[in-house]
Amino acid sequence: MITDEHRFNEVTQKVIGASFEVANTLGRGFVEKVYANALCSEIEHRGILAKREWPVKVFYKGSIVGNFLCDLLVDEQLIIEVKATSGINNLHMAQCLNYLKATNLKLCLLINFGASSVQIKRIVNNF
Repeated sequence: MITDEHRFNEVTQKVIGASFEVANTLGRGFVEKVYANALCSEIEHRGILAKREWPVKVFYKGSIVGNFLCDLLVDEQLIIEVKATSGINNLHMAQCLNYLKATNLKLCLLINFGASSVQIKRIVNNF
């Protein structure tokens, strides 16, 4: 678990570096699942724990009202949402915000491998 800001920033930088490595190695044209699997492998290769298709439960007044799978959970604290589309849009960002609200985590990296170059957007939970 990430316990301090320095570690959090270090993990985030390694994930961003891993994203560029995946984009440079695979190029464009694959589906999201291929990029998510490759990114998970690259992150683990860099010595960081990553879990694929991590379950997210949504609660409403104590009852579960939704179940989702986020693409990756890194180091128990960082959500990664992978896309393979021409560009990031507001619905993608809203999806990340919803994951953050449901988990009460601090940061989600929205990573798009489908554009002409990898796009990375930090989505922050303002609590």
